[in-house]
Amino acid sequence: MRPAPPLPEGERRRLLDGAHHDPHAHLGAHPVRGGIAFRTLRPYARAVTVLSRGLRAELRDEGDGFFGGVLPMTEVPEYELLVRYGAEPGEDEVRLTDPYRFLPSLGELDLHLITEGRHEDLWRVLGAHPMTYAGTAGTRFTVWAPNARGVRLAGDFNYWDGTALPLRSLGSAGIWELFVPGVGAGALYKFEVTGPDGARALRADPMARRTECPPANASIVEASTYEWDDAAWLAARADRPAHAAPLSVYEVHLASWRPGLSYRELAEQLPAYVKDLGFTHVELMPVAEHPFGGSWGYQVTGFYAPTARLGTPDDFRYLVDELHRAGIGVLMDWVPAHFPKDEWALARFDGTPLYEHADPARAEHPDWGTLEFDFGRREVRNFLVANAVYWCEEFHIDGLRVDAVASMLYLDYSREDGQWTPNQHGGRENLDAVAFLQEMNATVYRRCPGVITAAEESTAWDGVTRATHHVGEGGFGGLGFGFKWNMGWMHDSLTYMTKEPVHRKYHHGEMTFSMVYAYSENYILPISHDEVVHGKRSLVAKMPGDWWQQRANHRAYLGFMWAHPGKQLLFMGQEFAQGAEWAEGHGPDWWLLDSAYAAECDHRGVRDVVRALNQEYVRTPALWERDTDPGGFSWIDGGASEDNVFAFLRFAADGSPLVAVSNFSPVPRPGYRLGVPEEWETWREVLNTDDLRYGGSGILNPEP
Repeated sequence: MRPAPPLPEGERRRLLDGAHHDPHAHLGAHPVRGGIAFRTLRPYARAVTVLSRGLRAELRDEGDGFFGGVLPMTEVPEYELLVRYGAEPGEDEVRLTDPYRFLPSLGELDLHLITEGRHEDLWRVLGAHPMTYAGTAGTRFTVWAPNARGVRLAGDFNYWDGTALPLRSLGSAGIWELFVPGVGAGALYKFEVTGPDGARALRADPMARRTECPPANASIVEASTYEWDDAAWLAARADRPAHAAPLSVYEVHLASWRPGLSYRELAEQLPAYVKDLGFTHVELMPVAEHPFGGSWGYQVTGFYAPTARLGTPDDFRYLVDELHRAGIGVLMDWVPAHFPKDEWALARFDGTPLYEHADPARAEHPDWGTLEFDFGRREVRNFLVANAVYWCEEFHIDGLRVDAVASMLYLDYSREDGQWTPNQHGGRENLDAVAFLQEMNATVYRRCPGVITAAEESTAWDGVTRATHHVGEGGFGGLGFGFKWNMGWMHDSLTYMTKEPVHRKYHHGEMTFSMVYAYSENYILPISHDEVVHGKRSLVAKMPGDWWQQRANHRAYLGFMWAHPGKQLLFMGQEFAQGAEWAEGHGPDWWLLDSAYAAECDHRGVRDVVRALNQEYVRTPALWERDTDPGGFSWIDGGASEDNVFAFLRFAADGSPLVAVSNFSPVPRPGYRLGVPEEWETWREVLNTDDLRYGGSGILNPEP
């Protein structure tokens, strides 16, 4: 073994400081004059020996953890390194394959697509991927950090010291890569990123597909072994357009629905409960990993990782699979608007504003203390578009409810004059966010048949659910969502319901106004978690009157909601008239349904009416088949304000009708006269929320 050519001091310093863009140029094995030069960086090692087909040659200690030497060979052999940490030969030795003997494992096409912001399978190339490469088992680590001076890999496999594992830059794409033999699924890791100013920080992998359970925040190498059993569900879900199909959603905060249950334990209880109540879908929150439980999952740090609080990614797949096997679709809350500032996560990831906007006025969200994504940067847009596809393809999610869309669409959202800059046309629309949402929706609908997207959008933006290629009056193409949450209906109808019946006649228009714009978008009527927290009171507690009257109002309101054009969503606990506000720490008050509780029948009656509404809804096409067709609705009497009565007709595609009548006064009205179409001579009452079995007074209409 001869001494290796000396390593230039500048290169040596950059490698030790974690600021080298091409460690493979100096580490590993390279042809030199007179043989093959070997060099490795192994801090704390006492000796390093090269092993190759009977050859055993000890490298020379070059100081600072470098070991090198030249062997008289004509070509680079397959070799291993024997690293000794003990004082004596054979003591504390580790035999390993040198990570620096491998060529890059990412192809030019992948790098080109990443650079263009068009890699729809981004999760398959970035992050940590166990693989066999050049006949060697290990894990490829890749990360986007275009402004970093260097990136190193730290994990439980190297005592969280990244000195020995610097990644190489793959050029203008800003991607850093290293294949590490011997590291497999389950290993913990982070990237040690050296920023332009030389400062180093340990960062969780933005593309990690599994994480530690908070408050721990390391990324975990993940390899799924799950075998799906929902092929029939996936094949059939696109058979009928979602807007012309029944869609009744039960919103669930997974961590508190039954506190303490894992994904697999939830899979034993949740599908049966939802199926029994007749809901067609669940909407899950939170799903993506987040550091603070009190954020309910709306401040995400692990956009590609299901929260580890309830189990592994394959455990989450099992829950989705079981829901599908029960015939229940799965929607999830998806949060592309913003992310928290945790120093180990996305904020200033490579030492510069990267995922957030470079302009602090554009980056800081004024309401939530978070950072907004830079939707104008193609790599960031790619990160989010691919993320939407990822959840649908890797976890068989049937729909994405996109959070806080209004905050994305407007440059002046929650900002005062002087705190925002108009767009290039002088308007307040965020053109980058518009383009991102259009691309996301178009990509999801193209790649994932039967999947739906729904916007939580609280303004009068034109064309939320219009196709992206159809330009509206405002000059914009549609955003391309399948549905929009009807926040106006929710606000107006709850305002009406909170009034004492004697005052409701003055607010009658708040219940009828929704029909003025009901067909401007494809709507979902939401009574979500946002309406039953932070002093807003639970749904039943919003109602006026004594306990009996509150429940009567609650049931009547649900009847009006299920009959109104649009799909419906109800948050957990509201299906059995929980009186207390929801809190993520303890979840619904299931004890209210305990037979030992004196008022159990009151709560069970409300849950029974929800079940009956869902059953009647699913078997009555008039309630969902023409939700987006004005011809599917007709007022019978929308002006009976003195009576607090609303009466209207719903029609199925074949013209068959359903009459919905709501009496929101505490006064029975016998012989109340309503007009109906002449071609149907007799009518049958199919559901009455005042039925005794639901806790009502039993004033029914049993005769045709």
